[in-house]
Amino acid sequence: MKLATFNINNVNRRLPNLLAWLAAARPDVVALQELKASQPDFPRAALEAAGYGAVWRGQRSWNGVAILARGAEPVLTRDALPGDPSDAQSRYIEAAVGGVIVTSLYAPNGNPRPGPKFDYKLRWNERLLAHAAELFATGLPVALMGDFNIVPEPRDIYETRSYDENALVQPEARAAFRRLLAQGWVDALRRRHPKDDRLFTFWDYMRNRWPRDAGLRLDHVLLSSSLARRLRAAGVDRWVRGEDNASDHAPAWVELRS
Repeated sequence: MKLATFNINNVNRRLPNLLAWLAAARPDVVALQELKASQPDFPRAALEAAGYGAVWRGQRSWNGVAILARGAEPVLTRDALPGDPSDAQSRYIEAAVGGVIVTSLYAPNGNPRPGPKFDYKLRWNERLLAHAAELFATGLPVALMGDFNIVPEPRDIYETRSYDENALVQPEARAAFRRLLAQGWVDALRRRHPKDDRLFTFWDYMRNRWPRDAGLRLDHVLLSSSLARRLRAAGVDRWVRGEDNASDHAPAWVELRS
């Protein structure tokens, strides 16, 4: 079983890129983020023609998350992160696919900081921690996938001082990620590539960062204990970032034994 997460950065604008990657990589389950499409504007028909069923929660102009399943229809289990009924931002969706609970989450960026956006990021992370603990406690096979908007460690970002004040690298954000791992979740990419210091998933469009490989690791696949035991391989499809009209993210993926 192959699971992947991909911040598509506008699903309709990047639809040809997405379809080309799906055909080449053939993931069984895909978590998409940053759809930037309202609920009725999601390209369901094109994805069905490519062999993928989908559940999604759209949002016009920004945010939006989806889960795709090859040759199947994901069974929606949750379309919002619990803990704040007033939060109208489309940042979390959860579904059952092939006996596995999978999420697509698009955590808040948090910039500029200090300020309300950073405060929202921290509150949202607390809600994620609470829900993740509940999911882990079920003992079910669960994959927490998405754009966490956290660079977990200094080695997960190219050598630079330009991000020192950025919300993505702040101690509070990194502490939230460590607290997730302390619950028992396994960082699949890091588990399979423990010594890779250029394990990036995001390269900003500005300042020639893709050609310079000036990247960050923002997109993560965290596995519950039962799934971690089945982990066979993990990686990043970097070539996708180099295509014309590409998202500024590349897909991260894991392969699980049956």
